[in-house]
Amino acid sequence: MLTIFKLASKKNYVIHGNQYISSNDQATLIQLLKPILDASHTRDRETAPPNSACLPGTRIDIIELIVAWADSTLLWNTHVLWLHGYVGCGKSAIALEIALIFEERKRLLGSFFFFRNTGDRSRMARFATTLACQLAAAIPEAAPFIEKALHTNPGLLQSNLAAQLRHLVYEPFKAAAWSGPLRWMTLLKKPFLIVIDGLDECDDREDVQAFIEDMLDFFKKNPLVPLRFFITSRVEQHIQGCLEKDQVRLENLVNHCSHDDIDAFMRACFEAEIKRNPVIKACIRDRGDWPVKKDKDQLVDHIGGSFIFASALFKYIMDPTDDQSTPMDRLPHTLNMNPGLDTLYAKTLSRSKNIPHFSDIISTLALIFEPLPIIGIAELLGIETFEVVRVLVNLQAIIHIPGTDDIPVTMCHTSLRDFLTTESRSGCFFTPPSYHLHLLYRCYILHDGKQPTAAALYTISRWVEHVKQFTCLPPTAQGPFPRFPETLDAFYAHVLAKSENHPHFSDIISTITLHHKPASITQIGMILGIETSKVVQVLVNLRPVINLPKDETSAVTVCHTSVHQFLITKNQSRRFFVSPSYHLRLSYNYFCIALEEVLEHPSILPARPMIFLPYRCSLVSRFHWEALLKAFPEPPAIYNELDQLTCLPSQNLPFWHLFSCIQLFIWAFRDLDPKAPQILLTLTRSIESLALALEFCEHLPASLLYSEFHQLNGAGMDEPIIQYFGGPLEKQQLEQRVVHTMQCPITSPETLQELERVGEIRTSTWLGNWTAFNVLLVIKRIAVHAQAAMNPAGPGATCIISLVPLDPASVEVPSDQLNFGKINDIYPVDDLT
Repeated sequence: MLTIFKLASKKNYVIHGNQYISSNDQATLIQLLKPILDASHTRDRETAPPNSACLPGTRIDIIELIVAWADSTLLWNTHVLWLHGYVGCGKSAIALEIALIFEERKRLLGSFFFFRNTGDRSRMARFATTLACQLAAAIPEAAPFIEKALHTNPGLLQSNLAAQLRHLVYEPFKAAAWSGPLRWMTLLKKPFLIVIDGLDECDDREDVQAFIEDMLDFFKKNPLVPLRFFITSRVEQHIQGCLEKDQVRLENLVNHCSHDDIDAFMRACFEAEIKRNPVIKACIRDRGDWPVKKDKDQLVDHIGGSFIFASALFKYIMDPTDDQSTPMDRLPHTLNMNPGLDTLYAKTLSRSKNIPHFSDIISTLALIFEPLPIIGIAELLGIETFEVVRVLVNLQAIIHIPGTDDIPVTMCHTSLRDFLTTESRSGCFFTPPSYHLHLLYRCYILHDGKQPTAAALYTISRWVEHVKQFTCLPPTAQGPFPRFPETLDAFYAHVLAKSENHPHFSDIISTITLHHKPASITQIGMILGIETSKVVQVLVNLRPVINLPKDETSAVTVCHTSVHQFLITKNQSRRFFVSPSYHLRLSYNYFCIALEEVLEHPSILPARPMIFLPYRCSLVSRFHWEALLKAFPEPPAIYNELDQLTCLPSQNLPFWHLFSCIQLFIWAFRDLDPKAPQILLTLTRSIESLALALEFCEHLPASLLYSEFHQLNGAGMDEPIIQYFGGPLEKQQLEQRVVHTMQCPITSPETLQELERVGEIRTSTWLGNWTAFNVLLVIKRIAVHAQAAMNPAGPGATCIISLVPLDPASVEVPSDQLNFGKINDIYPVDDLT
């Protein structure tokens, strides 16, 4: 529990019965650290399981052993004690008892009780900050050191677990314990203790290992620090491997489970129930003592050392919802149950299995990632609240049923979830992991809910986890199944359909899918030349599959990799398929942005932020062009995609022909061992494109013809241009292609005059330094001197053209072009914008 009250100019914070004072002019620890307030031993165990405690007079030996270890100040004593044991042997009850003992002694530094599928209590994300707040409450002198760590390390709360524990827990405790008057109090009080229960219940296995390894490393470097860790868990491999070391004391609870403890527990339970149950009282009046010693002893022997089994059997015997039999009738049945929980679980669940919605309710309880109240379960499944109650009321022996509809429903023990999700154990009660998809659909229906109900809040925070759980299943386990015939592809299509009629839907989704790195809403609008409000209109309906950022400058991403895979796989996405040909559109759009700046032409797109620098835009343009070439390696396919570009309706394309000329011309010379048909086709098409650019883009300045390619599109290359290109081409074929191309109108008088004066081609051997005018020279050379330039170059091949380079001494090549290299080698994708 957290309480805040003011004293003069300061605030007093009470956490778990302890308090510390912090100045008003500083951000309070409770606000900065945001601890989990129901993770400690002081939580309400009715609503925050596990709900277990040691019965007075039981577990005396093991508790005395743990207390003696924690009290020891011997230098060679271990700082960590790990108590392990099987399901239900009472580990959590002992952890609670130890925490209470040391809290009373003012030596409890903190406690954390993990419990699976309870949200933050089943993860490590807030483990360190929660312990830090408890540390500040237990030792107020540590609070300033914690505050200092937060202020000197602004990114600490986003750093890894080990760093958080070091700076927020270990070092502040060490500094406070050995400073000032607290030093002598620490020596007198003996070591402080931190209790960690159910470490195996934490889902973050890698973080669990990191916590253990860093903790042991801290104690190795600080052997005199007066601090102990008491940890309980089942024997899990990722924990066992880290804790079975000389630095840790190991205790197996199985060696400390006595027949007398179980006997005392059952005796106390029966005595309490006899006092309040009128049916049992009447039976005793008529028949004498119940249960008789023989039956009770037999029951204790049958239970063995499992307290959870003992508790579950007792609840089954005393079940108030079973009006078909009495506790006296049910007691003999328990003696026939296997000495484990599976038989009890199956027998209890069978009481509700024929009630409508039973399977959905039980499957939901088994797979949700944090407990929901009865009203939340009903809302998530789309059923009435009374229908949930009707199913659960018969299951009180294994499920905690809260007294009101707004308190979470929890399982008495996590072993029930293990039972339900293991088909070999649960049989007809098995919850298939594919049910995550059904919950995903239900989350989607509630995702846009306006009311902040428990179910609506759950869908916002947890629905992606259902996606992850489903997509990791093998295809044979993904369905569809008769009970829930949905498929993940159908789900994604259903969501995308909500915005598909928007005129910019296809462009926006394609940009998000294929863009070289995640772009913000603002950047998407700039790239596509549309208003950001239109981007938001599309994305707001797609939140179940697209992570819509809080502001327009943060990156837009898909919620899960399966969404991206869906969009780029045609037989899955069908009409929502994002073709790799869209790389052409992205390349062209970035080309336009860069070209506008190079030519100092009035912008045709909205004002752009400084991040859209011309040179960077050129690099991104080239990146997407190369992605296109990888997707369509054959020239005809590239031509088809280029032809498609002018058909896209969403943007004006003033530089289209210049763009295709530059890209295609460069592509023709990329290969040092070119195929003649490929080069001829490509060069011919680039000639056509440049001719049309000169015809239809006369508004462009004349300097366009003399702008180098690397300026226009970042397309500089480090290899010299090839000295010839050739192949088995027929003279007639060459003449038909080129002469036909030259019939395209070139209307610029300046260009025609220049061409008339040119007799021999002289140009830089570096392709990045070529200009559009160089291409025109090649056009004239081919068109005017084609026949004269054709010399035999070997059997079946013809030398078509030779390019005579300038004297290297007279060629000015920018230093950054000499070793430009491949774009992915020099400029990683993440650095392009």
